Amino acid sequence: MDLIERNRWTGFDLQCLPAKWHNTPERIVPELRQKLVAARGRYQSVFVLYGDCGTGGQLDAMLKEEGVSRLEGPHCYAFFSGNSNFAAHADDDITAFFLTDYLARHFDKLIWEGLGLDRHPELLADYFGNYTKIVYLAQTQSIELEAKAEAAARRLGLGYECRFVGYGELERDLRALAEA
Repeated sequence: MDLIERNRWTGFDLQCLPAKWHNTPERIVPELRQKLVAARGRYQSVFVLYGDCGTGGQLDAMLKEEGVSRLEGPHCYAFFSGNSNFAAHADDDITAFFLTDYLARHFDKLIWEGLGLDRHPELLADYFGNYTKIVYLAQTQSIELEAKAEAAARRLGLGYECRFVGYGELERDLRALAEA
């Protein structure tokens, strides 16, 4: 992960979770629990860098049972933006579809193919008919990723807005963990 490498933090062992879980949020809790069980006894502490992401509070309930903390916020869009900043834009963004660097980079695989639009383009209006714009929440300043995000907006027939947010509360919380 960029933050760990950039800050030369050596006390972290990062395990990424499958991004496709976001398309099937009912899988997040049981599959994350399996990963936590497998990690027991191997680490002094575990911190989950994952939002609720559609689990309806089930993630927090499971983490409480397991005695594990997570990054605060309902989803990555909020903690990258800063939870209070994200909430302040809520009215303006009610019809926004958000992209992060990761989603901009993997739009075709995760969104276009992941939702089956490559096979059933007629579903585009069903999935995105109530959106008016893509808001690209950029973690890094990358001309290539901004072009990909803008292309995704055109492909979906949506307006486009880019906000450089950096890593927001993710960076703050990882820094606090590194210093502890």
